[in-house]
Amino acid sequence: MEKYQLLIALFLTVALAKVELSTSHVLNGSVTCLDCNTHYDLSGIQVLVKCANVKKLAAAYTEEDGSFETELPSDSSSASPKCLAKIMGGPNQLYSSRKNSVSLIVKANVSEYYTTHKSLNFYQSCPLALKCGAGAAAATNKDFGASKTVDVPLPREWGLAPTSYYFPFLPIIGIP
Repeated sequence: MEKYQLLIALFLTVALAKVELSTSHVLNGSVTCLDCNTHYDLSGIQVLVKCANVKKLAAAYTEEDGSFETELPSDSSSASPKCLAKIMGGPNQLYSSRKNSVSLIVKANVSEYYTTHKSLNFYQSCPLALKCGAGAAAATNKDFGASKTVDVPLPREWGLAPTSYYFPFLPIIGIP
């Protein structure tokens, strides 16, 4: 009889140890394709969520109807997080302007849920307004710095690959 009581007490201890009082906030949102047919499968599109003063990111993948749900990354001190959601990509090429692919996160009518301020939109094919030409990739990545490679000219007779393969960048070494 004592074995059963000990076993039940151990089981309850383990079961209650798994229960956590969570103060996390849940984000419910959706993405919309602006030039797709009505039965287009929107599953697998990745949405990234970043909150102010929090190092962690939250990622969510959309369902077939374009809806997604994730917990907002937050620390315990923030009561109302300031967050942004952004479409990162999908199983197929997506086209979106910066203003349509990023949205502010706001509190929904339901107390524990948050939602996007505006719909996250994208195009299946490149619209004329986005000017998707050969230089479009460089124009959209203005936030990222270009990596400079150094190529020291070596005689072809040596049969070596370009030096940029060996030393892809020159590290900046600070002198204290």
